[in-house]
Amino acid sequence: MKKGIKGRLMTIGVFLVIALLFLLPSTPIYSKLPSWWGDIFPDKGVQLGLDLQGGMHLVLEVEVEKAVDTVVQRTLSSISIALEDKEISDVSVKREGRAIHLSYPADKEETVTEVLDESFPNLTSTEEGSGSRVLELRETEKKRILENATLQALETIRNRVDEFGVSEPLIQKQGQNQMLIQLPGISDADRAIELIGKTALLEFKILNESSPILSEFPGRIKAGEEEEFLNKFKDRLEENEEILFERIVGEEGDVFKNPYIVQGTAVLSGDLLTDARVSFGEFNDPYVSITFDATGAMLFEKVTGEHINERLAVVLDDTIYSSPRINEKISGGRAQISGSFTHQEASDLSIILRAGALPAPVTILQNVTVGPSLGSDSIQKGIQAGILSIVLVICFMVFYYRLSGLIAVSAMALNIILLVGALATLNATLTLPGIAGIILSVGMAVDANVLILERIREELRADRPVRLAIDAGYDKAFSSIFDSNVTTLITAFALFMFGTGPIRGFAVTLGLGITINLFTALVCTKIVYDYMNGRKRMETLSV
Repeated sequence: MKKGIKGRLMTIGVFLVIALLFLLPSTPIYSKLPSWWGDIFPDKGVQLGLDLQGGMHLVLEVEVEKAVDTVVQRTLSSISIALEDKEISDVSVKREGRAIHLSYPADKEETVTEVLDESFPNLTSTEEGSGSRVLELRETEKKRILENATLQALETIRNRVDEFGVSEPLIQKQGQNQMLIQLPGISDADRAIELIGKTALLEFKILNESSPILSEFPGRIKAGEEEEFLNKFKDRLEENEEILFERIVGEEGDVFKNPYIVQGTAVLSGDLLTDARVSFGEFNDPYVSITFDATGAMLFEKVTGEHINERLAVVLDDTIYSSPRINEKISGGRAQISGSFTHQEASDLSIILRAGALPAPVTILQNVTVGPSLGSDSIQKGIQAGILSIVLVICFMVFYYRLSGLIAVSAMALNIILLVGALATLNATLTLPGIAGIILSVGMAVDANVLILERIREELRADRPVRLAIDAGYDKAFSSIFDSNVTTLITAFALFMFGTGPIRGFAVTLGLGITINLFTALVCTKIVYDYMNGRKRMETLSV
């Protein structure tokens, strides 16, 4: 019997030590430990959720229809490049809505058909006559783009948030084309929104420096006057031309816009990037150095070779960042994006370029910022409520059940330590609903011990010996405790499977608490009574 008791006590001790090791990083003591501690033992504890440490809660909607328009525009550019590679001259590629109108020499009909069939199988082709076709995306392709737009945007934003360094973010799909994003601990909300919501469509376009209307352009215009400027000149633009603006910040912080005329069709796009990093120029001014993949490097070399002495505009989300002049063919697949950047702006730009462009713009439907002070207040009041409730429970149990009540309270304390340790083991995020789950599981732990103690008292009133009364009390209380805990565990499982966000957090803590409660109430307290009986045969029990 003694060997059995010692083995069970050692098992409980092992569980307790493991729980304390995982719980230690969540306590103030951890900061005082030596640096090597984190290399050997766990260095991540329980993370605090958005409602406890503050942060951002965003609901975004993906404009999925614009994803189709983006694909059509990129397809148009790809068709032009593919036909140029086949040395087909006098080609005209225009876009009207989501239709691409293609004109080419009639004697190249067979070559064009071959290119379209091999490289663009997702397009349907309608012949308007000899040397003329109308191309459109197949309906299956449109459906695929619409379905994947939200998932792709979700993955892109997740990559950006990971690069941004947010601890324990919540990023998940909500409905058909919405996303729920929670970023605990974010202090610079404006920067986070700019980083997450920027489409980051990077394109390279050739500037038109010979247009006759350039002589009428002012040197710069004030920010906010862009629409008026476009209305004045847009009807005088040539085919496949558009006006874009470069953002200039004056010495006194005033924002101006420099207008440029660029070719509407991009000669190269940012989806061919493999890397983007912050670098520094001769005067320590930051810029973003970008690297293309093999295809992008080949196209970049070709573009720069064909447009020597012309200016190449680097366009991000329809804003020109720089427009360097091409002096020679550039090989190696490297380029740079320069502008009036601060180091943080250059760093953010490199993050979104590395993470990739969003397939479509996103709209912020809900933006709630929870201040750290509110989270601290919640923690403080939660601690106060927890301490008060624990003190009241201890007083009641010890007053009503004497020594047996003290044993039950010890089991409750062990239950809390093991539960929080289990949350730390899972690197779980603790929220207010999670705390509610912990409190409920503690209540059920007390309830289980009350059932056991009442059964023991009934057996003692029937004049049964203490040892037999204890065994009978546990046996008779087992079915009631097991039934109540298992039915609650099933409810917690259902909440976890079908709930979202805070509901799942509540379900996790409740489920773990109930599982640990069965262990502490039915096993741990029984070991104490067995140990007491093993040392000396008990004639009475303080209950």
